[in-house]
Amino acid sequence: MLMSLKKIALASVLVFSSLSANAAEDVIRFATEAAYPPFNERAADGSIVGWEIDLGMAMCQKIGRKCEFVAQDWDGMIPGLLSKRFDGIFASMSITEERKQRIDFTNKYYQSPARFVAKKDVKIDRSNPGLGGVKLGTIAGVQECFLKKHYPDATVSIYRSAEDEYLDLEAGRIDAILSESVQADYGLIRKKPEAGYAFVGEPAEDKECYGDGIGIGVRKGDAKLKELLNKAIADVRADGTYDKLVAKYFGYDIYGQ
Repeated sequence: MLMSLKKIALASVLVFSSLSANAAEDVIRFATEAAYPPFNERAADGSIVGWEIDLGMAMCQKIGRKCEFVAQDWDGMIPGLLSKRFDGIFASMSITEERKQRIDFTNKYYQSPARFVAKKDVKIDRSNPGLGGVKLGTIAGVQECFLKKHYPDATVSIYRSAEDEYLDLEAGRIDAILSESVQADYGLIRKKPEAGYAFVGEPAEDKECYGDGIGIGVRKGDAKLKELLNKAIADVRADGTYDKLVAKYFGYDIYGQ
């Protein structure tokens, strides 16, 4: 009798463990920077909010999976993914050839060109390798790649977040920034119209630096998750959910061609 009870107890533990493991497998954990409004940022209560969070949750609803977003510093995004601290990078990461050597990407979920931003009286000489002497700020990554490649003599300060470069721009410590255009429009130009900031010149273009749009990063070999997320992107695009979220946050198309 005692042995039978032990067997029943052991079987119950195994069933519970199996259910717990299956439940854990149903959760998709995404890393985000939580410092790149309006795509991802911290709310006053400490929660992570933004367009990408709303989009990710809508996508997961379409495929019947639970999703969680965790904050991760930018430098730790790819190392964290490879060490399995999370399942995907949902953080406005450009699909570039350099990154594709280490991780895979879903199809793009938006694409926004980079633009120089400054007050209207600031002159940026794009024909000059030093940009005419302006003091420039940008964020590490694809923007830094573009500047090093095309303007090697420019005076450039590299920042960890958009908020930090905005603060220095407003304080006059730098004259201009190179930024992803939707983020700069939302976080600076439209947010502080009285300051007189505007886009300067044509978009910055370089496929080697900027890649093929913005996608969700996944581990190489994780084909099942990649396929599932591609389906989710297609589903929210097809049923109008994507357009509704774009209209709510931006008011204009950000998907690109």
